[in-house]
Amino acid sequence: MTHIHPAAIVHNKARLGENVSVGPFAIIGEDVEVGDQSRIHAHVLLADGARIGRNCQIHDSTVVASVPQDLKFKEEPSTMEIGDNTVIREFCTLNRATTPGGKTSIGKDCLIMAYCHAAHDCVIGDHVIMANGVQLAGHITVEDWVIIGGLTAVHQFCHIGQHAMVGGGFRVVQDVPPYILAAGEPLTFKGLNIVGLKRRGFTTEMTRNLRRCYRIIYRSRLNMTQAMDRIRTTLEMTPEIESVIRFIERSTRGIVR
Repeated sequence: MTHIHPAAIVHNKARLGENVSVGPFAIIGEDVEVGDQSRIHAHVLLADGARIGRNCQIHDSTVVASVPQDLKFKEEPSTMEIGDNTVIREFCTLNRATTPGGKTSIGKDCLIMAYCHAAHDCVIGDHVIMANGVQLAGHITVEDWVIIGGLTAVHQFCHIGQHAMVGGGFRVVQDVPPYILAAGEPLTFKGLNIVGLKRRGFTTEMTRNLRRCYRIIYRSRLNMTQAMDRIRTTLEMTPEIESVIRFIERSTRGIVR
C-alpha cells in the first residue's frame, strides 16, 4: 500500500508504483514516475522528468530532475533516470538533461552519498559508489563498478572506466582508464585497483594480464598508437584487454598520466 504523508505535495498525475512511501514536505511533480517499493524521504523534490526505479531510497532534501545549469537550455523536455535498488543520500542535486529528449541517468544498485552533484547529460553506470561531495560536471560518463572518493571534482566530458577507483579530494580533468587506481595532484595512474578487482572475482591471471597491459601504456615510453600495437601483438586479447584498448582509442580528453 502506498503511503503519502499528509504534509507532502504530490501532483495527481504523478505515477507512483505499489508500496511507495512519500515523507513529509516532499514535492512530486506532474511528469514523475516512481517504481514499486521506493521510499521518498522528507523534503525531497522530484521535479518533472524524474524517473525513479524500484526499491530506491531518495533521502532528505535531495533534488532530482531539476533544470540543468546550462545557459543554452530552453526548457526542452528531458529526464533524469535512477535505476532499481539505488540509494541517493541527503542533499544531492541531480539535473535532468539539457538536450531535447535526452537523459541524465544513474544505474541500478548504486550508492550516491550526501551532497553529490550530477549535472546534465551525465551517464552513471551500475554498482557505482560516489562518496560525499563528489561533483560531476555535464556530459560525464562513469562506467559500472566505479568508486569515486569524497570531494572529488570531475571536469565536463570526462570518462571514467569500469572498475576504476579515484581517490578522494582530487580533480579529474582527463579520462581515467578502466581497472586502475588514480590519485594525486595532478591525477595520475597509481596501479591497478587490486582490492576492488579481487572483490569482484578477477583471477590472478586476469590481473597479471592487466598489469602487463598498463606497463606497456605507462612505462614503455611508446606513444599511444605504438603502445596499442604492442599490446595487440604481445598480449592475449581477453575481454578486459579489449575494453582497455577500446577505452583509450575512444578517449577525447586523453588519459591520466
